[in-house]
Amino acid sequence: MAGGGEQYEASASALGYLFQFAKALHTCIEQWMNAGMDWSVAVEAADDIEKHTGSVTDLLQLKQRAEGVRLTDTSEDLWKTLRIWAEAAKAGRIDLAETNLLLLTTADLPEGSAGFCLQPQDSQHRNEDQALELLRAARKASKVSKGALLSCFAAFDRLDADDTPLQRTLISRIQVLGGTPDITDVRKSMLGIAAFAVGHEAAKAFLARLEGWFYDRVIEQMRTPGGSPVTGTEFDQVLTDLQHQFRYDNLPIDRDITGMAPDVSEAADKTFVRQLGLIGVGSERIGYAVRDYIRAFTQRSRWSDENLLRAGEIGEYERKLVEEWRSRFAEMAEDLGPEATEQEKKREAKLIYRWVDREARFQIRAGCDEVFVAKGSYHMLADELRVGWHPDFSARLMALLEPAGAR
Repeated sequence: MAGGGEQYEASASALGYLFQFAKALHTCIEQWMNAGMDWSVAVEAADDIEKHTGSVTDLLQLKQRAEGVRLTDTSEDLWKTLRIWAEAAKAGRIDLAETNLLLLTTADLPEGSAGFCLQPQDSQHRNEDQALELLRAARKASKVSKGALLSCFAAFDRLDADDTPLQRTLISRIQVLGGTPDITDVRKSMLGIAAFAVGHEAAKAFLARLEGWFYDRVIEQMRTPGGSPVTGTEFDQVLTDLQHQFRYDNLPIDRDITGMAPDVSEAADKTFVRQLGLIGVGSERIGYAVRDYIRAFTQRSRWSDENLLRAGEIGEYERKLVEEWRSRFAEMAEDLGPEATEQEKKREAKLIYRWVDREARFQIRAGCDEVFVAKGSYHMLADELRVGWHPDFSARLMALLEPAGAR
């Protein structure tokens, strides 16, 4: 079992990655709102976050630290960041003329420190010459003789080790933003934007789906060598589609639910499966019915949990389904008459079920046209014996389901 210190380090590291993902998504949203379509964002590519807007590249280093932490001239956060950028510049992996280097930290910037002097270009406190002097002085005064910090110093030294010194050029491209919003504040900001897009009641559900898509997309990018970044066009398409799903006349259909392929054997004792068995529906079609039931049940439960349904909406939807079924069921019973054989009953019952399977496409909302919602909802009703296919379904199944001691 990990000790307290190790557990804290692991938690901090995990929170750092979550902060990185959240900030990258927030960056995409900001770009989408302000920069048109000509942009892209990648995670863990050339830096924590790599952003391209037109011909300009922004490389972002993120540091989330506890409240009260200060970014001093000998801070490891500062020097490790400088090492990353110094090595990339020295190797020619970044073009400093076209690249902005941003250190975003939740730590405070002490007045007069190098970080304080490297605040954004429009800051009255920015003083690149003083920042460089402070960094050189901190490096010279350091008593470090080994370890990570020494490697950082060495990388910074190498920038000026030949005839084309780069320290001053590198410093001119760096911007340090202290006291930046942490992961909690970033998510609050995104939630506010989501509320503006789809309303306060649906904001959390909307953001959860956007985050889910984005995290999957970033994992795909990171797992593929040279993986493609999220582009402005792609993000616009995803966001527009998601907004469409959250319109007043629609409800979201989730990919993890549409991909469900449940084990049919686990539903063998369900009443709606017994209903299909009464009329001789084959095992393959029963499998499809189980799939539609599970998907509809799960999606409806999620809508309910996320408060996306209006008061009484499911009850009204089921009333319509039952009434549409009732008129057809009554017509079937009337056509069969009291003398119908079992074979005739099954034949006509299969026609009722075929109607549900092929034609019954009643939408819970006008824009929500996913087929499994209606079909699965009918199976949910069949599971409660509120609808059925065999003319005698109620009596037969009630007898079948009645406890043996009660007969």
